[in-house]
Amino acid sequence: MTKPTLTAIAREANVAVSTVSKVLNGHTDVSAATRRTIEQLLAERGYQRPRAARPAGRRTDLVDLVINELDSVWGLSILTGVEEVVEEAGLSLVVSSVHNRQSATRRWFESLLARGSLGAILVLSELTERQRDDLARRRMPFVVVDGVSQPPPEVPSIGATNFAGGYAATEHLLALGHRRIAAIGGPEQLQCTRARIAGYRAALETAGVPADRQLVRFGPFQHEGGLAAAQSLLALPSPPTAIFAGSDQQATGVYEAVRRAGMTIPGNISVVGFDGLPFAEWTAPPLTTVRQPLHEMGVAAARTLLRLVNGERLESTRIELATALVVRESTAAL
Repeated sequence: MTKPTLTAIAREANVAVSTVSKVLNGHTDVSAATRRTIEQLLAERGYQRPRAARPAGRRTDLVDLVINELDSVWGLSILTGVEEVVEEAGLSLVVSSVHNRQSATRRWFESLLARGSLGAILVLSELTERQRDDLARRRMPFVVVDGVSQPPPEVPSIGATNFAGGYAATEHLLALGHRRIAAIGGPEQLQCTRARIAGYRAALETAGVPADRQLVRFGPFQHEGGLAAAQSLLALPSPPTAIFAGSDQQATGVYEAVRRAGMTIPGNISVVGFDGLPFAEWTAPPLTTVRQPLHEMGVAAARTLLRLVNGERLESTRIELATALVVRESTAAL
């Protein structure tokens, strides 16, 4: 069978060779219809992008990290863990931030395959089945860090005990005498959100406190998401006396909502966050939070990937690192 070329693909698609190249490299200035036609032809003809030539016997020293949001302390904490292990191994790290955009993810995916990285660490809200299949077909080792989503069981992944963290946060507030405890989750479809809210509800049930649906909100993990949700909660006829926020960034939004309402923390409202980011101890008052071992998750992901690269067999494809409640001054007895 004749190996397909870009010229042949372009001739079949009735486009210029440069247009085929743009599709391969994830450029956005190609119409959706043309892109679909070219991608279909590339798949049907079995086209494989040529790799750059390397000296005989030498392998690449690159490891890829692709992450949704790098412009946050959350993402940087994972990055530092990955960097630590990669540098110790004498390898180089390529970092890509895709900002939840499919076009950016597609460009990264093509460039990963082109440069022949040893493997990839993925911190994405979603890894599509097609992407997983493509990586597996090309024998590209990869590990998922599921701070936001949980991959299928056969995919090597690193996570945290989100359920236990939600349970511990709520149990702490219950022990302080709170019964009207609200919870603000991240986006409702995300696995980590569901696990944290499940832990919150389980703690209420264990304590014999009825769960009130009016006290549960969902929104972005950022400051704005916490602000909007907390304002809604504080406007209830019977507002909560405590709020468990799904992230430390959301908790800063809760702080702002409480301030705007002319209330104080923890005088009127106790607040617990989630993540244990460095700034949590610098807030006023210092934030009680559930520490998620983000740096350690990055370390574990990199070590797992290097084991896969070296052909080692994993005892388990799933590693969950423990969360821990860190009590500070944002919570007090009712």
